[in-house]
Amino acid sequence: MKSLLLIIMSFFSFLSESGIAEVTAIGYVDLKRYTGTWYEIARLPNSFERGLKCATATYTLRDNGRITVVNKGQKISDPSETKVASGVAWVPDKTYPAKLKVRFFWPFSGDYWILALDPSYRFVLVGDPSRKYLWILSRTKKMDDQDYQHLLEKAKEQGFDVTKLMLVEQNCP
Repeated sequence: MKSLLLIIMSFFSFLSESGIAEVTAIGYVDLKRYTGTWYEIARLPNSFERGLKCATATYTLRDNGRITVVNKGQKISDPSETKVASGVAWVPDKTYPAKLKVRFFWPFSGDYWILALDPSYRFVLVGDPSRKYLWILSRTKKMDDQDYQHLLEKAKEQGFDVTKLMLVEQNCP
């Protein structure tokens, strides 16, 4: 038991010494203001969005405090075909409202952490503590380059490999 504890402590010590920052969510989010439609500007590649453009995420606050999540995207190979995924999100710990869980297939859920958020709720950086998922979202189909660069810097500071980010086409009507 002692040796296992020593290994774990050494691992975390290595992470802090190697400059890899811990992923942290922002302190507060007003979920009522967060609801609505967000356009996906960029993302780390993932299997469930492969081959999609014009991706959006729409959040609707429920009476019970949970959030209905509807993700949509058009297939690049056939823009007449839309892929839709519906799920639910919730805040498991009310002291950390920007650390949400999201579920599309019961019983599996994933982390949805708000890492940076414009004070006017115009754009957001969303990721997870494993650094496997990262999205840059905007209330509009196009995002100001200065705001985009700001979110890239925030992602880099948290140890995300932004060189792997792919821009998402938003050329749909």
